[in-house]
Amino acid sequence: MKNHLLIFSGNANRKLTADICKFLKVKLADASIDRFSDGEIRIKINENVRGHDVFVVQPTCLPSNENLMELLILIDALKRASAQRITAVLPYFGYARQDRKDQPRVPITAKLVANLLTIAGADRVLTIDLHAGQIQGFFDIPLDHLFAFTIFTEYIKKLKLDSNLVIVSPDVGGIKTARAYAKRLKCSLAIVDKRRVNDKQAEVMHIMGDVKGKHAVITDDMVATAGSLVEAVDAIKKAGAKDVYATITHPVLCGPAIERLKKSRLKELVVTDTIPLTKEKMMGKLKVLSVASLLGEAIKRIHEEESISVLFS
Repeated sequence: MKNHLLIFSGNANRKLTADICKFLKVKLADASIDRFSDGEIRIKINENVRGHDVFVVQPTCLPSNENLMELLILIDALKRASAQRITAVLPYFGYARQDRKDQPRVPITAKLVANLLTIAGADRVLTIDLHAGQIQGFFDIPLDHLFAFTIFTEYIKKLKLDSNLVIVSPDVGGIKTARAYAKRLKCSLAIVDKRRVNDKQAEVMHIMGDVKGKHAVITDDMVATAGSLVEAVDAIKKAGAKDVYATITHPVLCGPAIERLKKSRLKELVVTDTIPLTKEKMMGKLKVLSVASLLGEAIKRIHEEESISVLFS
């Protein structure tokens, strides 16, 4: 008899978890998550998980520390309840930008988070569009890395931007992803050459590639304060592009991001629901696509011990 598939959810993105359960036609497993009077997280698993295959869905988005601790405690509770296998499903992997020592005396927090997940009792990790691919190597347990470009390319095709389309990488590091878009959409590729002033500000230099008279689509893994994105849009427009779109997986959208985007020359910002958006962050030029089917199919294939590479081939 095959072990049951159980899906638990932290508080960070219950809607996405509900959509995943709907896709898989399973009920959301029951767990109580609340706080003690001093603010400590209190969790109780309310059903039998002994010997079962358990998936815990929790993006470590804002408030990052609260959501990360909630995830770790959930995993620990499930481990002590004798779950056979625990997979941490992180639609958004927080602290991913701290993946190297770019200055003296700074931590590599992405590695620390990887260690915490392993020590807490996770047997494997499932995530989407890591900020840096090498983070996979920080884990001593299996990690399945999904890509949202399959969802975005289908949406771009529906826009019918004709054959005059160019995919734009916002920096040199994003060329591999941008090339995957360009290959699927059979269009040209350009790169924004930018020089970073500090960790909060980047100065756009020039565009490498031809964008004149074309519909440009900027691809990236996350948008935080939107400073770099807005500057890239301005540079692309100055280079003669028609309309500028952006497909960005994780809508962190903090600080002045919304105001900057509203005032920008960006035609449409297409994101996913890896991070839940408040009403204050919703705006006319924002389009949200769901990753529930992508994660749901991956969870199904992991549970049935099948390959997931077909999801991004």
